[in-house]
Amino acid sequence: MDWSAPIDIYCERTDPGFWSEPVNAVTNLAFLLAALWGWLKLRERDKGRPAASTDWTIIGLIALAAAIGVGSFLFHTLATAWSGLADVLPIWIFVTAYTVVIIARLTGRHPAMITAIILGLFVLIAGAGRLLSAGPGSPSGGSDPLNGTGQYAPAVVALFVFAAILAWKRHPITPLVAGAAAVFAASLTFRTVDPLVCPALPLGTHFLWHILNGVMIALLLQAVVRVKRPRRRNRAKSKIARQNI
Repeated sequence: MDWSAPIDIYCERTDPGFWSEPVNAVTNLAFLLAALWGWLKLRERDKGRPAASTDWTIIGLIALAAAIGVGSFLFHTLATAWSGLADVLPIWIFVTAYTVVIIARLTGRHPAMITAIILGLFVLIAGAGRLLSAGPGSPSGGSDPLNGTGQYAPAVVALFVFAAILAWKRHPITPLVAGAAAVFAASLTFRTVDPLVCPALPLGTHFLWHILNGVMIALLLQAVVRVKRPRRRNRAKSKIARQNI
């Protein structure tokens, strides 16, 4: 693979130039704004708490959200294979990390166990996504009628299932997760139709994928910030209690 070869898969790009996709590039600010909102909400939540109690796990998720914006900006300006990895990797790292963190905090289960389960599921998701995506917008390359969107389709289904479980449990973060699922479904639609609307709309619709995904990540960050952290003291007491049973 030529890692420096130019990639042209979006309506807006008309040449290999750095600013050939100005709207697609600038709309990545949505991810940085999502990260900023998450950080402000975290500061508000932890106001008055000692510095030793800093929630570095959530800060890591916020940093990953910002990295998505940076990686996507690189891809929509440099448009090369290596910048494509800079675009995709932060997304899937965020998805994996977020899933582990929020399930661990909602269930109290050990993150290591959840990580093993999630990685196993992601192998299945990646396989399904590979079958759905075979174009230049996806790792497999070639002709793809979905413009690389198939790799994300299993994730939106999982998000709707997660929202349904939260609704069944009547968890207070349900509206945030359900809203994120609905926004993600809309953003996938705009990503998919981008090459189809080129003749009528040269700008394309990929920039809406950025804006809506920024909204989705903002909602997901707000949700995880609102989930209480498991307290070490409580976990220790629970362990002692189990030993005494």
